Amino acid sequence: MTEPRKFPHHLVREIFEQPDALRRTIEPRVSLTEGRVHLDNIRISRDELRSLRRINIVASGTSRHAGMTGQYMMQQLAAVPVDVDYASEFEYRNPMIGHGELSVFITQSGETADTTAAQREARQKGSRTLAITNVEGSTVAREADGFIYTDAGPEISIASTKAFTAQMACLFLFALYLGEIKQNVSQQLAQSYIAELLALPEKTETILSASDQVEQLAELYYRVDDFMFLGRAIHYPIAMDGALKLKEVSYIHAEGYPTGEAKHGPNALIDFRLPLVMIATCDRNDAGSVLRYEKNVSNMQGFKKQGGTVIALATEGDAVIPELADYTIFIPQAPELLSPILEIVPLQLFAYYVAAKRGLDVDRPRNLVKAVTLE
Repeated sequence: MTEPRKFPHHLVREIFEQPDALRRTIEPRVSLTEGRVHLDNIRISRDELRSLRRINIVASGTSRHAGMTGQYMMQQLAAVPVDVDYASEFEYRNPMIGHGELSVFITQSGETADTTAAQREARQKGSRTLAITNVEGSTVAREADGFIYTDAGPEISIASTKAFTAQMACLFLFALYLGEIKQNVSQQLAQSYIAELLALPEKTETILSASDQVEQLAELYYRVDDFMFLGRAIHYPIAMDGALKLKEVSYIHAEGYPTGEAKHGPNALIDFRLPLVMIATCDRNDAGSVLRYEKNVSNMQGFKKQGGTVIALATEGDAVIPELADYTIFIPQAPELLSPILEIVPLQLFAYYVAAKRGLDVDRPRNLVKAVTLE
C-alpha cells in the first residue's frame, strides 16, 4: 500500500487535492452516454431558464475571477449576455436588474457579507438567484432559488485553490446545462465537452507531477519584488488570479492584465527587472484561440526586444513559445473554455513555493481571513 503523501502546509496539500475535488464536482453531474448535465438543485423551471434575457455574476476576490471565466463559458455555450460584478461594489451602481434575469453568486464560504447582501438586493429587484458555494447549508445557498455545491472538500488555507478550480467546473457545467436548454448545444457537442470535463482530473495530475519544475522556477525568482501576469480573453482572469495568489501568500507586488492592454501603459514598466508571466496556450481546434495565440507570439517578441524576462504557459507540443520565452511550463491540451482550470494550477504552485522560500506563513497570510463576514 502506498504511503499517503505528507505536505508541510495546508496550501500545497489543497493544491494537490484538486484532481479528486474535480472528480467529486464533475462526475456525479454528467452522463457521457446521454450527453447531459444533471443539476438537481436548480429550482428554476426549464421554461424560465430558456427565456432568460441576461445573467449577472456577482462575487469577490478569487470567486470573481471564476465568475469572469464563467462569463465566457455562458456567452459561448448559452448565447446569453453576461455581466460580472464585484460583490462589494454591486449596491453602489444601482444595478438595473430584475425579472427575466438570473443572478449567480459565487462564494467559497457561502457567508461572504457583501455577496449575501448583493444576493438579497437582486432578489428584492425580482431577479432569480443561483448560488455556487463550497459549504452545504450556508446562507447564500439557503436564500437562493437554486444552488450548485462545488464538493471541493474543506479548504483550510486562506488562499483559495481547489475551491477555485471547482467553481470554474461548476460554472462550465451550468453553461453546458443552459446551452442544452436553450438548444444552443447539440448532444454531440455536449458529449465532446463532457468527455473533456471527465479528463480534467488526470490532466491536473500531469501538471502536478511536474511540480519540481515549478519549484526550481520559484528558486530563481523568490527574491523579486514585482511581477506582471498577462492573459487574453478567458485566460485573463487566470492571469488575475495568478497575480492575486502571489501577492496574497508571498507579499510580492503582482498585477494581472489583459495581454493587449500592456501597450496602453504597463509597457513602460517592462525591462529585465520585471518578470512577465504570459498565458500563451492554444486550442488548435478553435479559430479564435489560434488568432489569440498568434497575437501572443507577436507580443512576446516585442517584450523580449524590450529586455523583458518571460515565463510562459504553453500547450504541450508547442515548439514556438519555448524558443521565445525564458522559461516554459507546459499545459495538457484542452478546449479553450476548459484550459483555465488547468492553467491556474502551476501558478498556484509558483505562489506557494515562492512564499515558502521567503519563510512566510503560507496558510495564514497577514491581515487576511478565510471568510469575509464584515463589509
